[in-house]
Amino acid sequence: MSIGVRGKTWAMTPLSETILNRLKASWAPLTAAGVLCLGGAVSSLLPVWGALVAFLVVALAAIIAPQPKAFDEAREWRPGPEEDPPVGPLVEALLDPAILLTSRGTVFAFNQAASQAVPHLKKGVPISFCIRVPEILDAVREIGQGAPGRVVEFIERVPVDRWIEARIGPVVHDKSHLPNFIVLSFDDLTHLRRAERMRVDFVANASHELRTPLAALLGFIETLQGPARSDPVARERFLDIMKSQANRMSRLIDDLLSLSRIEQREHLRPLDPVDLVEIVRGVLDGLSPLAAERAVEVVTSFPSGPVRTQGDRDELVRVVENLVENGIKYGQSGKKIEVSVKRVNEQGQIVIRDFGPGIPPEHLPRLTERFYRVDVGDSRDKGGTGLGLALVKHIMARHRGRLLIESTLGEGATFTVVLDLDEERSAA
Repeated sequence: MSIGVRGKTWAMTPLSETILNRLKASWAPLTAAGVLCLGGAVSSLLPVWGALVAFLVVALAAIIAPQPKAFDEAREWRPGPEEDPPVGPLVEALLDPAILLTSRGTVFAFNQAASQAVPHLKKGVPISFCIRVPEILDAVREIGQGAPGRVVEFIERVPVDRWIEARIGPVVHDKSHLPNFIVLSFDDLTHLRRAERMRVDFVANASHELRTPLAALLGFIETLQGPARSDPVARERFLDIMKSQANRMSRLIDDLLSLSRIEQREHLRPLDPVDLVEIVRGVLDGLSPLAAERAVEVVTSFPSGPVRTQGDRDELVRVVENLVENGIKYGQSGKKIEVSVKRVNEQGQIVIRDFGPGIPPEHLPRLTERFYRVDVGDSRDKGGTGLGLALVKHIMARHRGRLLIESTLGEGATFTVVLDLDEERSAA
């Protein structure tokens, strides 16, 4: 670009051209015309000095002219120190994960629950750096432009499956009816979705488990009413089978009721004093006929004194009964099980080890699921309901304890119950 004055031409430097462009963008046309007229008047007297004066006037005007703001910067409300809104502390006081964003999607404030739910959360960074869910990012952008709030449900697959509901809504509207803030909160729906799935699976599995003995009973009843009506030998054999099937249904119903009762009280930890040694001795006395019938030797190891903890005695008896009975039934081929009670640090442990065929490693994570069996036919032949280890898991959860399962294929399996000791009573 160049400037001509009285037949002479001067080329403008890039800096001069930039200043002139800023002047055109900043000042009104009337102001620019006035500056040019002033420069022309001076140039009529002194051509060189007139051009210099015009250039200086243009530069001065460009410097003092207000700079235009980009649309997105003008849209974003930034509070000053004297008008810091109280929404930040309010967000931090919420129990559910909550994040407060500016209208451009920048993190303004968040609470402790949000920092645990969303890693790498930091004030002043775009929310897209922390959350990679396209539906949430699209909602934040559209709500920042005036769209109404919405609810987005998504699934996290890593490290485990989690169902999360995100609520995104505008807050603190300005005069243009556009939000100054966007609040983003999360609600974990995993327990609800798992409960729905568990309920469906439970109905399907329970109906399947009950259908088999019911079908057997109906078949034998029809046989006794028909062809075997006058056959005393067949009648006695069928009645024995019917009795075993009825007992199986009774055990299944008892286990289902026990599991339901435990789940209802799982959030209430029992605090009654109990002695683990006394519980294990009583269970072994009650199961000694079963061990003798299966020709399984029971080797025991107990400490010299009691091992006291807080719990529900009947439920802990149920735990030991299930584990010892499983060891006798499924470890029968090893001809021996070992049962011991010990103190380890500040915890009491009940260890049941069998020397049977062991459990394949792919089955270990699912052993405590309801109705899950490594060998369905073998479990039913031995009178199992598929709920024993599920009962143990829920009882241990209620007692704030743990169940550890270890197994090597061909060398047996070890089940360890871990409970916190009652230090005051143990010391006494």
